[in-house]
Amino acid sequence: MLRIRGAVLERIGSPRPYAQSRPISVDELDLAEPEAGELQVRIEAAGVCHSDLSVVDGNRIRPVPMLLGHEAAGIVERIGADVSDLSIGQRVVMAFLPRCGHCAGCATEGLTPCEPGSSANTAGTLLGGGMRLSRSGRPVYHHLGVSGFATHAVVHRASAVPVSPGVPPAVAALLGCAVLTGGGAVLNVGKPLPGQTVVVVGLGGVGMAAVLTALAYDDVRVVAVDQLPEKLTAASGLGAHELYTPGAAADAGIKAPIVIEAAGHPAALQTAIELTSPGGRTITVGLPPPDARISVSPLGFVAEGRSLIGSYLGSAVPARDIPRFVEMWRAGRLPVESLVSSTIALDDINAAMDRLADGTAVRQLIAF
Repeated sequence: MLRIRGAVLERIGSPRPYAQSRPISVDELDLAEPEAGELQVRIEAAGVCHSDLSVVDGNRIRPVPMLLGHEAAGIVERIGADVSDLSIGQRVVMAFLPRCGHCAGCATEGLTPCEPGSSANTAGTLLGGGMRLSRSGRPVYHHLGVSGFATHAVVHRASAVPVSPGVPPAVAALLGCAVLTGGGAVLNVGKPLPGQTVVVVGLGGVGMAAVLTALAYDDVRVVAVDQLPEKLTAASGLGAHELYTPGAAADAGIKAPIVIEAAGHPAALQTAIELTSPGGRTITVGLPPPDARISVSPLGFVAEGRSLIGSYLGSAVPARDIPRFVEMWRAGRLPVESLVSSTIALDDINAAMDRLADGTAVRQLIAF
């Protein structure tokens, strides 16, 4: 048993500002040693993502108390039985949707999620069904199989992808969610051709990763859309060719064959659909509240041959796609470091959720 320190969500739906209501406590916990098929990781860096916020604000109901954090990287310290392809001292990226490799979902090569992995994530357990976290003798749930807002984590082998020591922790951590989701939507679903335009609606960490990945393609025009001027300024700094608020994009007559919605808001999805050209694809990766609805005319999809595609985790297979993104980063085509808006301490986690909810942060990175 290892004594660790981590950020535990105590209750869901607390009023904002979270810096005052403090739904997350930074506490000491006990971490059981890894069992068969698992490994213990010393966390080096973890990104703060909307998928964490969606549990805090109640848009995604999960069991509590839960140790949050699903976008992280660290060093393997212990290895359970039946894990023979990793070694102590390796750096690994944590992926928040483990893939069992055997179910119908895994057979789709990323198109649909792993069924046992999704069930485990909903239950707050590891892929094998167990829990390794406790506090004062009482169990604490895992967040998306990772629980990376802590000094250490035990994860299933399927939740870890090894990377070389030359990939810095700040880069490695963001590969596990922001880049897999936003970049994967470009790489696996959009697949832009030279001369095409890619529009990204919603410029949080995932949207900015989509912008970066689209810019990595030769001769692709990238249009960034967001309501917040500071987000547009940040996208300009990444190299986006054109910048618009949603209304300005519509007024300018922007139409593109590939439009990625990364805001997780129904209005953003409607904007994305409106900006999609005949024959084009609207790719949605944002996670809106379960009761969110949009109103669109189906005629445009039929008469204009347009499609609406859902892409969970960027339709990625982490073990396949993380090495692809690493190579793009090595080649200087994917400057993942530019996504980090600030580095924070674990104790600042409640205020970090406020900044995320306000839209003032792209990716806040917890450094351990």
